[in-house]
Amino acid sequence: MIASISVVILLPFAAAFAGMLLGPRLSDRLRPRRPAGEAAETQAAAVPGGGPRATGPAWWRAALAAERSPLRNGPALIACLPVAVAAVLAAVAAFAVWRAPGTRTGTLTLIETGSAPVEVGLRVDGLSAVVGLMVCCVALAVQVYSVAYMAKDPRYSSYAAFISLFTAAMLLVVYAADLLLLYVGWEVMGICSYFLIGHHWENRANSRAAVKAFLITRLGDVGFLFGVFALGLGARSFEIGEVLARAGTLPDATVTAAALLLLAGVAGKSAQFPLHTWLPDAMAGPTPISALIHAATMVAAGVYVVARVYGVFLEAPAALTLLGLLAVISMLGSALAALAQDDIKRVLAYSTISQLAVMAAGLAVGAWNGAVFHLLTHGAFKALLFLAAGCVIMTAGSNMLRHYGGLRTGMPLTFWSMTVGLAALVGVPPTSGWFSKDAVIEAALHTAGHGGDLAPAIPGAPTAHIPAGAAWLVYAGLLLTVAVTAAYAARLWLMTFFGEPRGRYEVREAPKAMSWTVAALAVPSAVLGFFGLGADELRPHLGSAVPALVLAAAGAGAAYYVWNRDPAVDPARALGPVRDLFARAFRVDDLYAAAVVRPVRALARRVVTVDGRGVDAAVVGAARGARELAEPLRLPQNGNPQTYLTGLIAGIVLLTAGAVILL
Repeated sequence: MIASISVVILLPFAAAFAGMLLGPRLSDRLRPRRPAGEAAETQAAAVPGGGPRATGPAWWRAALAAERSPLRNGPALIACLPVAVAAVLAAVAAFAVWRAPGTRTGTLTLIETGSAPVEVGLRVDGLSAVVGLMVCCVALAVQVYSVAYMAKDPRYSSYAAFISLFTAAMLLVVYAADLLLLYVGWEVMGICSYFLIGHHWENRANSRAAVKAFLITRLGDVGFLFGVFALGLGARSFEIGEVLARAGTLPDATVTAAALLLLAGVAGKSAQFPLHTWLPDAMAGPTPISALIHAATMVAAGVYVVARVYGVFLEAPAALTLLGLLAVISMLGSALAALAQDDIKRVLAYSTISQLAVMAAGLAVGAWNGAVFHLLTHGAFKALLFLAAGCVIMTAGSNMLRHYGGLRTGMPLTFWSMTVGLAALVGVPPTSGWFSKDAVIEAALHTAGHGGDLAPAIPGAPTAHIPAGAAWLVYAGLLLTVAVTAAYAARLWLMTFFGEPRGRYEVREAPKAMSWTVAALAVPSAVLGFFGLGADELRPHLGSAVPALVLAAAGAGAAYYVWNRDPAVDPARALGPVRDLFARAFRVDDLYAAAVVRPVRALARRVVTVDGRGVDAAVVGAARGARELAEPLRLPQNGNPQTYLTGLIAGIVLLTAGAVILL
């Protein structure tokens, strides 16, 4: 099995390099001839929503041509086929683990460091098997979808190659048996996200968004790396199994410090408060990238790492408590921000922050199975929602909800698929999100009702305790988030698909490569929850399900009531004076600009001034003094041979005269 998992990681890795080296050449050789007059269209303004630089009609023609003749798209073949094979192998591995539960490990080599050795090896268990399968499936869906969506993009080959490299890096994080090997994949994902978010770098806003995402996540990664060092050196091994086995023997201060440092990286990668501000701006990237990064891969990596080394966090109750408090702020604050956004992709971006916080809250209250299950269901329905949003953007030519309306009649496949995705997001039974979210809420209620004692999350894991007040706060935050989530999901649904059309465009279904991919993702979004019925903690419980459903109905009903009074007006108007505050996400970015950006810029200007007037002035002054001192010495060196000869003769005469006189 370890050999097949190695192939799963190597296939997208090889596809990335093949795409970089061969993609452009294959595009030129296999691409059909461009129709007359199309070259002028490709120079038009950029399509909203991170689309290629083309007019709407040219974009549609290119997408239809790409799906009708896939064999003519060399980069698409390089991108899609390896990921498809990797998905099949990951499914076989997941099935084998399901049939015979247990942990399989394999070591390629052991690197001795003089202290804790570094093991280059893989680890396959129930957690890594299902998450790896989810990553492969979502990556395959994004690659297939992108064949049509990015057909007009002149840099499609590099785009597809970076997606493949991104996929390989995430799979390395999932299957790594060593924390340092995991960190390698963790950082490769970071650099790939930089290139993908800034794919359309010719737009200054896009490149700034990429830099912002890179810098903020790197800030968290500094703490993450030191946390890895603390665990590895404390346990005398970076191998995950050894770290978990020895976590209980480490000093409390070491475990707590390591867990808190790891949380810094988790907050950065999974966009949790206070390192969450990069993710909404990352919507500058192409829409399929939003589905990949914000559904199943990069942002899920932080939650996955906490679940991977959960035994360490159970030994550090302070870290679990902090995780729960940050999750409450993130889930409720982001849900309120989503309620006031006009950009459909930013609504889904803030929704992603909120749902990741639900997973973090589940881990904080001991719902390990529920949090992991919600990670899986979220990967399905959030990928569905982002890709469906791409279909809407291609049709309407805009990201803005105020430009939509009445799309359900002309886009039935997208409408029903997105309806399933939004229902799963809210937690409407019997969609997948209902099962997973209810498991987290039930665990929060159990922990709060038992004075903060966490239920045993994993067989053989140590018991843990968090303050009862923190547990009740997590439970209340989850319920309030359900209500707000239902409100913004209903607002998005109503403004997009109902009422009168508010834009000048032809309402039609997206190309099949896009719409059928969205429909395929609707299936797991609808039925994935039933696969958890075999575990008692993943079955719906009346005590937690009823309050959540009542609040969800109240939130959706309030949004419908406001919208129904005037379908042509945004229901967010009911927020009144706080709408601007919510739309700007409580002005956290403004706070960072005032507290960090402006002081750093002011300091940089002072450094430049000191450097120019002090350091540079001293260097330039020394050079000027040397030149002035050397100027008299340069007078004889005028380049005239007669002057040199005259000086030579005069010198000889003086020496001769001196010798005669003195001797």
